[in-house]
Amino acid sequence: MLLAHLSPLAASLFSLLAIGSLLLAFVMLGSRWLKDYLLAFTAQSWLIAILSGTVGYYGNYHELYLVAVLTALFRGLVLPYLIWRIIARLSVERELHVTLQPSSCLVLGALLVLFAFVVSNHLGNSLGLGGTVVVLALTVMLSMKLIGFLMLAVRQEAISQVLGLLVLENGIFLGSQILVPGMPLLIELVLLFDLLVIVVSFGVLVRYLVAHVGSTSSRELRRLVG
Repeated sequence: MLLAHLSPLAASLFSLLAIGSLLLAFVMLGSRWLKDYLLAFTAQSWLIAILSGTVGYYGNYHELYLVAVLTALFRGLVLPYLIWRIIARLSVERELHVTLQPSSCLVLGALLVLFAFVVSNHLGNSLGLGGTVVVLALTVMLSMKLIGFLMLAVRQEAISQVLGLLVLENGIFLGSQILVPGMPLLIELVLLFDLLVIVVSFGVLVRYLVAHVGSTSSRELRRLVG
């Protein structure tokens, strides 16, 4: 495994990029403004693109250079632009209906990170990789997935939920780049295409909500039941 044989400089660089991505997820969790969500997701995507290029350099995975470029292009430019256009057409700029306040979400997010660390540390020790960057990579990947699920559970705006899905997928993508850098390029391209489909689908959903319900809250979808 690449992470088990890294130089201290490379390990520190990987750790910095991974922790930065996790902190940006907390920025999204602790805010109620849609623009803050979008800016944090954009910065997170650029960090993951840099991480892909760094893994490609240290691991001699040349295909990851292409993945880094595509990540920066689609996750860091195209997707934020599409989401920005949706936000610009809405009259809502912040989360109006929340199940938990941002402060409570941050506390719960910290508990999820602690849970992710305990699980990752146990897995790392069982694989004989305790105390390495592997534990950190697993922790960040699992934490971002849990935070994404948390955003889906406590946020009601459709835009917030699509960004929660994107954070969840960013966690999976980040972990795959670090832990399984040799994953086939085709799979990476499929993941990027899936993200585009998700954003376009939610764009259609938001337009439907505004046109027929007069709201951008996903809670209004309950009217479609039965």
